[in-house]
Amino acid sequence: MEITPPEDPRRAIKLQAFSDLLTVMDELRLNCPWDKKQTLESLRHLTIEEVYELGDAILSGNMEELKKELGDVFLHLVFYSRIADEQQAFDVADVMQSLITKLKFRHPHIYGDVKVADEQEVKRNWEALKKTEGQKKTLSGVPASLPPMVKAMRIQEKARGAGFDWEEAHQVWEKVEEEIEELKAECENAGFDKEKAEKELGDVFFSLINYARFLGLNPDQALEKTNLKFISRFNHLEKRAEETGRNLNDMSLQEMDVFWEEAKKMESGKG
Repeated sequence: MEITPPEDPRRAIKLQAFSDLLTVMDELRLNCPWDKKQTLESLRHLTIEEVYELGDAILSGNMEELKKELGDVFLHLVFYSRIADEQQAFDVADVMQSLITKLKFRHPHIYGDVKVADEQEVKRNWEALKKTEGQKKTLSGVPASLPPMVKAMRIQEKARGAGFDWEEAHQVWEKVEEEIEELKAECENAGFDKEKAEKELGDVFFSLINYARFLGLNPDQALEKTNLKFISRFNHLEKRAEETGRNLNDMSLQEMDVFWEEAKKMESGKG
């Protein structure tokens, strides 16, 4: 199948920009004391931080901030490739070619003769093709270091790709209710066992994440938006308390709730 990508009037500019980035990386690695000192291991935690900052920029909707954070991630990718090149393991061209080969192999409906009906069939084919590449276990591709909520989502998505999933949303919600009742029963037990309660709480979280996934919602993103909303409202609460010469510790919940409701009305006004 012949693929003809649309014309891109900025293709030459993009290629030159990437070439310039590689040149800058080479210059930094050779001349900057900090950059010269870095290793694959020393960059790891910084890369994780940059990816989280990228996630924050995406949620903020600030495209200028998103552009900046994407640049930081690009820097790390070429940095790792440069270090690997120095170790004669691979270079950035090998990275790109490996990615291209993988993408073409896993998209036989684009670069081959395979026919697919929808997105779910694409996902099932993707997981099946990964197994032919050496990942024999369905869940082996889930990184151990993923944050728990994201990991739960990925586990459930991969299980779905193997055909292990609920049929109807109401079945998933019934499971959520069942897990909540089990947690409630454990917490109300006269012989409260913290370890057992923690296990039941984990089951509640896992089932709620499963329900969100089934509905096409992203639980991690949903929770982060609620975190940001709470921070905004609490900041307003503190600011209003300061303006009235009050200290939060000396205010009643009823008094604080007045300012909290103000924050909620301000959010509604922005909508």
